[in-house]
Amino acid sequence: MSSKKHSIVELADWLQTDPGRYMQNWEQTRVDAVVSDIFGYHALQVGMVQRDLLRANRMPNKAWTTSEANVLTDCSEKNRSNFVLCEAEALPFESQSIDLLVLSHGLELSARPHQVLREVERVLVPDGRVVLSGFNPFSLWGLRHSLPYLKPWLPYSQADAVSLPRLKDWLKLLSFDIDRGYFGCYVPPFMSESWIKRFGFMEHAGDRWWPVCGAVYVVSAVKRVEGMRLITPSWRSKQKRKVAAEATGVAMNQEHQGN
Repeated sequence: MSSKKHSIVELADWLQTDPGRYMQNWEQTRVDAVVSDIFGYHALQVGMVQRDLLRANRMPNKAWTTSEANVLTDCSEKNRSNFVLCEAEALPFESQSIDLLVLSHGLELSARPHQVLREVERVLVPDGRVVLSGFNPFSLWGLRHSLPYLKPWLPYSQADAVSLPRLKDWLKLLSFDIDRGYFGCYVPPFMSESWIKRFGFMEHAGDRWWPVCGAVYVVSAVKRVEGMRLITPSWRSKQKRKVAAEATGVAMNQEHQGN
């Protein structure tokens, strides 16, 4: 099993734990708020198809992709249509055909995160929107995950972490503008739901006192395309000036003859 496939399996297992469900609830709430007011015709969710991150969006055409055949079978049994089996690095969609793309933890699970973002940029229409989420290595969860001699806390390799500053640089290179961003899951890395609830007050405190140290981030970015202005050949401008001058001369002669 490749390291990427192993990470996907680890993430699926981790999502069933108490902190995994806590993270999913927070992330679902934030994504719902972002996608609810995005309009267009075609919306796409790449990966994490166990959760419907497009449920709050009202676009008429929606699709979901996964690289796991067994996950695709499970989704089909739930009578959910429009599922596609493919890799995030090679999306089988036409260029500039998607209005909204949601990518949940797709970069840290990919062996080629730059290629994933290039595919996102390719399939999005101009001014299309991408919503991304990931684990923040500069957090209590990230610190616990990096401690030596302890079992890894998060379901990804420390080397695969994509911090928000790093993500911003990648998006800027692809001409994306970030318009919204959220951090969450400030609670300490507890495995028990009861302890997570006891420290639930840290969500409000974290937003106020250390807003960039949440364990998870959700970012919304818009694809920008520079406008083009057609420059006509100079002979056309000269010809137009000549025609205008002749028309002016004819008008002046007619006026002079009338007088």
